[in-house]
Amino acid sequence: MTMTRYRCTACGNLTRFDVTTTRTTRGFHHFTVGGELVVEDEVVLAESIDDVSCRWCGHGRSVEVVAADASVGSVADETGPPSAEP
Repeated sequence: MTMTRYRCTACGNLTRFDVTTTRTTRGFHHFTVGGELVVEDEVVLAESIDDVSCRWCGHGRSVEVVAADASVGSVADETGPPSAEP
């Protein structure tokens, strides 16, 4: 699974998005004697992103994918302005 970064051009959000994903997986289902299910060795065979919306704005019209090789700002960009401590 590759990491995808998003940015909302409407509000500047870089950190909070609701992402709807569809995955097809294969895994070993192991049921205990008590009937509890444990899924082991799960492999993602296919994955698609169905919808991405900004958690702050509430819509996905202005959400764009940030290029993997682009520098996505500093920690200050993602969490707010740096503190004024010396």
